Amino acid sequence: MARVLVTGANGWVGNRLCRMLQERGHDVIGVARRSDDRLKGIETWISAADDFVALDASWPESDAQFEPIDVVMHLAARVHVMNETSPDALRLYEASNREASLRVAQLAVARGVRRFVFLSSIKALGESDNGTPLDETSLALPQDAYGQSKWFAEQALAEVDGIEKVVVRAPLVYGPGVRANFLRLLELVDRGRLLPLGAAHARRSLVALDNLCDALIACALDPRAAGEVFHVADPEAPSVRELIEAIGRALGRPAHLIAVPIPMLRLAARILGRGAELERLTTSLRVDTVRITSRLEWQAPLAMGEALARTAQWYRSVVPA
Repeated sequence: MARVLVTGANGWVGNRLCRMLQERGHDVIGVARRSDDRLKGIETWISAADDFVALDASWPESDAQFEPIDVVMHLAARVHVMNETSPDALRLYEASNREASLRVAQLAVARGVRRFVFLSSIKALGESDNGTPLDETSLALPQDAYGQSKWFAEQALAEVDGIEKVVVRAPLVYGPGVRANFLRLLELVDRGRLLPLGAAHARRSLVALDNLCDALIACALDPRAAGEVFHVADPEAPSVRELIEAIGRALGRPAHLIAVPIPMLRLAARILGRGAELERLTTSLRVDTVRITSRLEWQAPLAMGEALARTAQWYRSVVPA
């Protein structure tokens, strides 16, 4: 059994990770910036400050009753949003994603923590695969403030000594409780809306929530993960059309697709101010997971069909048919 500290414990991924760690018998301490019902049953430290000063004050250096932390899993972050409106977006993302991550890693070193796991993003490398799935050695060309901040965080953490470090890059995450664009796609398919993406054949890697958390746990506990960077994704990399059709099957609804030529779609999207969003749907972004599957012998526990079925079941629980 390991004693694991998880930052961002009341976030969607962080909370599921805490629960899975508990289910497997590990001792979990969640760090969050506010208390809420999602933290029920998890030992929690509240750290209201972005720089984790509160965490520093609540993490005693010497206490006979204090059990040492084995692993810190850093998930807290300023998350990616479409159409970022802040005029100083990069500074805000860097403060939360680079500077705070470095701060937590330094605290972990000072407290004698054995391993630090950092959840990064495939966006640290870019928004497309240029014909070849992105592996851990691919050239980093982050396209927005979020991706840049994650890449800068990875570079800063590489300079931290005295602790085992593991970086995990993930593509789009989906599963029960999903929000943002994936939830919107569920809603559109469920309502029988006509979607002009029948010609969207670009393949996009994604990762089911439980698959990501399972991989993160492997990276936290497996001795072979020390010092590595891993890409994590589902085995399948469906085209956007295939994904929409699979969502329809999971919901028990036919997916209504029309094959509008991609150049026409892109033109219309630019006119409507949705060019960046459409570009992501029509550009290939595949993730190579050979390193984690070979070095850690990790296999995704859920196939995409099962993961989508669980997502649809959750969706039906909050949006009845």
